[in-house]
Formats: sequence, C-alpha cells, structure tokens
Amino acid sequence: MALRRFLLERGGGAVECHLRPRRGARPAPWRIGLGRYGSERLHWYRVFSLWPRPAATLSRRGLVVVGRRAPGPDDLTELTEDLVVVEVGWTAEDGSDPKEPVYELAMSESALTGFLSWLESMPPGTPWQK
Repeated sequence: MALRRFLLERGGGAVECHLRPRRGARPAPWRIGLGRYGSERLHWYRVFSLWPRPAATLSRRGLVVVGRRAPGPDDLTELTEDLVVVEVGWTAEDGSDPKEPVYELAMSESALTGFLSWLESMPPGTPWQK
C-alpha cells in the first residue's frame, strides 16, 4: 500500500480525499483515496486497493460545485471534523446547473483550495468555449 501511494503521489498533483457517489436518498459509504489532477480529469484512486486504474474519473468539463458543508453527524462516523464536504455535479446540456450532486468529496481546507483552483483554471492551449 505504501508503494502504491508513493507511485500515485510522485508526479505531483495528487491529494488525499474521500469520495462517495450520491445516488438515491441513502448515500453510499465514504471511501478514502487519492485524487490525481490531470489537465481534463480528476482521477480518484482507492487507497486500499491494488487495482492500477482509477476507481472514479471526474471530467473537468462542465463540473461544478453544487454545495459545500461541514460533515454532518452521519458523516462523522467515517470522516473527521476538520474536513470539508463538497458536492459536485455536471451542467446539463442546456447549460443549467445540476439539480442534485453526483459525487461528494471530503477534503481538508488546503486540498479544497487546490481543487477549486484546478476546477476554475483552464489548461494551456485549450480554446475558449462560446
């Protein structure tokens, strides 16, 4: 596990964060992992897995923050109080914001700052969209 973590973090652009999909009224359990930033996608890898591929891939195009909150009482069984929970989703084809989040990410304040910077910046050479 230590070697896997080293390999994921060695190139930079990786941050520890928890992730869970938001489907239905009862959300899935939180999973701890590492998010690795790319120019177009955030690849999320489980910490306790030997699978070489990401367990989730979040495309940067159209990704928006739906909400931000402190961990609730139900979250604190799996998370710590110093984390921030960010709900994310993708814009609809008509450009409207998502009505419900698709994923929730829990990370530290400093990791959240990096995530928001990555989300708002545009990779070099990317043409502006009309």
